[in-house]
Amino acid sequence: MSVHVYHPNSKRAPRGHNWTVLTDFDGTISRYDVTDALLEHFALPGSDVLEADWEAGRIGSRQCLQGQIALLRATPAELDNVLDQVPVDPFFAHFVDACTQRQISVRVVSDGLDYGIARILKRHGLGHLGIAANHLRYQGNRRWSLEFPYANPDCSKASGNCKCARLEQRRQLGQKVLYIGDGSSDFCVSEEAQWVFAKDRLLEYCQTHALPHHPMPDFRQAIALLENWIPLRHVQGALA
Repeated sequence: MSVHVYHPNSKRAPRGHNWTVLTDFDGTISRYDVTDALLEHFALPGSDVLEADWEAGRIGSRQCLQGQIALLRATPAELDNVLDQVPVDPFFAHFVDACTQRQISVRVVSDGLDYGIARILKRHGLGHLGIAANHLRYQGNRRWSLEFPYANPDCSKASGNCKCARLEQRRQLGQKVLYIGDGSSDFCVSEEAQWVFAKDRLLEYCQTHALPHHPMPDFRQAIALLENWIPLRHVQGALA
């Protein structure tokens, strides 16, 4: 099967290009899934049963996550200690800088936990980035709950955060979307984005379905792709 790769016109001056980046977090920016790490450290028995039901398609990710978070038993300080050990792609901050220089906004869209994402990004000097994710709330007595401010009742995957809806918001603003992701929660939205940087399971999905994409093993490659797409001299020339 041939693979169709979308190549934006790098010769066009970027003023008014109106692109935005939406990027997944777990396994894309972070080196591993943050929710899984917290569950491994602090969850009561039963988390793996919910995970198996989700993988088999018997429940959506929203129901799975809500049930798993209800099993957590940890203080905020204990959670923070694990979160502060989470490594991120060392080139992600440089990628954000490269986007900023080209007047491209970057927003994190995740079916994970806003609390963890915000803390990790802040630790790496990226606390200014917008985040759309599920809302983790401390209930006291080492218990936690999960709320879904970005859920969509029409989401075909019953996700906690409907990434397709987040993309549609950008589209309604007249923006084109470069989407970056790695896993199954990125499948649907990758079909809607104008361009996709993909790794791991998302890369396999894009190849199988001939979606416009480019392989991206890490954000160092993403920077190279971005610099080839919109050379900085074009931005400087447009602003002169």
